[in-house]
Amino acid sequence: MYAALWRVLPGPVWLRVIEALVLAALVVAVLFQWVFPAVADLVPFNDNTVG
Repeated sequence: MYAALWRVLPGPVWLRVIEALVLAALVVAVLFQWVFPAVADLVPFNDNTVG
């Protein structure tokens, strides 16, 4: 999968590295901004069992 993404990115190697880093940062930002808060109520990690 990573090889396919690498082949799709345009430009020379140095530009592909920058584009891949920007894409990875964008994915992480989307996860933290929208995905993780949306599923936080469904994940039982915040349930305390020690009283």
